[in-house]
Amino acid sequence: MDRVSSFDEPLKKLLGGATAKVMAEHLDLHTVGDLLHHYPRRYEERGKLTALADLPLDEHVTVVAQVADARILMFNNGRGKRLEVTLTDGRGRLQLVFFGHGVHKPHKELLPGRQAMFAGKVSVFNRKMQLAHPTYQLLDASDADEATEAVDAFAGRLLPIYPACKQLDSWRIAKAVDAVLPSARDGVDPLPASLREGRGFTPLPEALLKVHRPQTKADVEDARARLKWDEAFVLQVALARRRYADAQLPAVARRPVADGLLDAFDAKLPFTLTEGQEKVSREIFDDLATEHPMHRLLQGEVGSGKTMVALRAMLTVVDAGGQAAMLAPTEVLAQQHHRSITEMMGELAEGGMLGGSDRGTKVVLLTGSMGVAARRQALLDLVAGEAGIVIGTHALIEDKVRFHDLGLVVVDEQHRFGVEQRDALRSKGRQPPHLLVMTATPIPRTVAMTVFGDLETSVLDQLPAGRSPIASHVVPAKDKPHFLARAWERVREEVESGHQAYVVCPRIGDDAEETEGKGTKKGKAGKAASEEDGDKRPPLAVLEIADELREGALAGTSVEVLHGRMHPDEKDDVMRRFAAGDVDVLVATTVIEVGVNVPNATAMVIMDADRFGVSQLHQLRGRVGRGSAPGLCLLVSEAHEASPARARLSAVAATLDGFELSRIDLDQRREGDVLGQAQSGVRSSLRMLTVIDDEEVIVAAREEAVAVVSADPELEHLPELRTVLAALLDKDREEYLDKG
Repeated sequence: MDRVSSFDEPLKKLLGGATAKVMAEHLDLHTVGDLLHHYPRRYEERGKLTALADLPLDEHVTVVAQVADARILMFNNGRGKRLEVTLTDGRGRLQLVFFGHGVHKPHKELLPGRQAMFAGKVSVFNRKMQLAHPTYQLLDASDADEATEAVDAFAGRLLPIYPACKQLDSWRIAKAVDAVLPSARDGVDPLPASLREGRGFTPLPEALLKVHRPQTKADVEDARARLKWDEAFVLQVALARRRYADAQLPAVARRPVADGLLDAFDAKLPFTLTEGQEKVSREIFDDLATEHPMHRLLQGEVGSGKTMVALRAMLTVVDAGGQAAMLAPTEVLAQQHHRSITEMMGELAEGGMLGGSDRGTKVVLLTGSMGVAARRQALLDLVAGEAGIVIGTHALIEDKVRFHDLGLVVVDEQHRFGVEQRDALRSKGRQPPHLLVMTATPIPRTVAMTVFGDLETSVLDQLPAGRSPIASHVVPAKDKPHFLARAWERVREEVESGHQAYVVCPRIGDDAEETEGKGTKKGKAGKAASEEDGDKRPPLAVLEIADELREGALAGTSVEVLHGRMHPDEKDDVMRRFAAGDVDVLVATTVIEVGVNVPNATAMVIMDADRFGVSQLHQLRGRVGRGSAPGLCLLVSEAHEASPARARLSAVAATLDGFELSRIDLDQRREGDVLGQAQSGVRSSLRMLTVIDDEEVIVAAREEAVAVVSADPELEHLPELRTVLAALLDKDREEYLDKG
């Protein structure tokens, strides 16, 4: 077998079908190489117990602990049996619980004083942390074959604890790694010899052996340093090659024109652009004036004026004879953008129309729900060049859509779109159009260097004058129900003072959704079983909450709903009436997350806020405080006070700094989520590297990658690096990087 194919060998050949199937389905591990790159999460020292007080709730954990006591309890008039085992680390305690027929074996084996590895999901019952029906492996019972095997395997070494799942424990993964570890010597080393030797890196086979079976902590650090570098370097080489290829593509230069549409627009603005908007606009104008495509990421705080900067870029392209298309993820957002842009432009958005400006252009909307006549007219305006700007949803991508001369594509909230959608729109230009990608989720520098490493980055970190502060508070609805009552009083107070409010729910609540997810068990017995299984009630729903508010806390106010399953015309009507002040309270899903701008809306209540991510909460909160009156955001949650979910909400409430929140968000998510896993369709290549903590590694790897690609763009003299790139960046991920 050659060196490459040993890493590509399917796991089922070495491990057997059952184990390989669990690894594929639950851990996304398919080949020998996948398992060798499934690194231990941490290491336990022989004889040292895990700190039980630091265990995270709602996560699958593996701990090494000692049995303090065990007792069997009867319930249900003696018909039920429960074994409760208390573990200790010398300071903290953790309870295990086994039910029914599952109590016999652990009752015999988990005797006071015994030490073992335990694996399970941490939950809270009666205000105590517990593991329900955990799996375990004894570490100190010489009469048990498995225990002896475990002790022998790791005698005198660090005990690796692997990322595991309910179906496969850490110690079973360790045995599987033992079976494939000899293949580590066949690994293709991606680093050029000069780079490896110059930085004094451990050879790859040795690094893999040390990370899985370290003798000392120094072994772990040595291996981590090498493996982190590999991940950073290979990804940065891929991005550097993309940047190099982009620089070779032709594009039409779109230079600003004096006394054109842009100058007319700037002259009628009722406010002064911020320094940040001026600076970023200059960066974009410089890119548009070159004869290769702009690839720029525009990121900024919620409400920092990204749409204004994007509009000025679009007007510049129209002045230069081209057209600009803005791609929005939802019809609500596309309609909102169209409405706000036409309002800002006034008669300049009515080019060729009665009463329009001589220097104006048509600004058209194109969505999937438009009527036939309006759609036909929009398509004609685009192909004839009458419309200089088009704003739309994925409907822009359809084959029937043709442009006269597409010069700029603006992608709003890029993470909502797949690769194929963005590329399909970019392919509609005579030559590759310029690309401006916008995101309202602030991104730390190192994330931008990895996720958007083929894009130049512009940052808007100033808020326009006149924006008001937003006060944010967590409302613990379960512990203190009177806090929730007060929240609704605050909403009523805002409405009575002439303002408006949003209420956001995670779910719509129609019949089609009622059968989804958990919480379908009936009766008291079902409820008890559900609680013991760790099941939670379904998320609160728009339709239910709206009815409750109309009949209760907000009776007498105008309460309307907005969600994704409404007819587009109905959604647009609701948003128009809310923007006009005819609706007091809008109960909505996250369709209002981005782009919605109603300055008179001052309050937001987010129900089941713990079910949203940090960045999403920050986005939602940005819908209030957009006028002169101060904003209020109330994060309602039933999560336990000590849970990670409540900690997340407290972090959001504590700061309005989106960049700080993005770091918190990233710390709490898997790297694969950050690197566009949903868009690429493949698992992340980053197993060791963390894009927040390893900034020095990423920066250095980027510099080395640029030097390597500049000297040898096709990597003709680095066949090992080319081989690893081909294996790592499979077709889907290459397309993601290619078109990002």
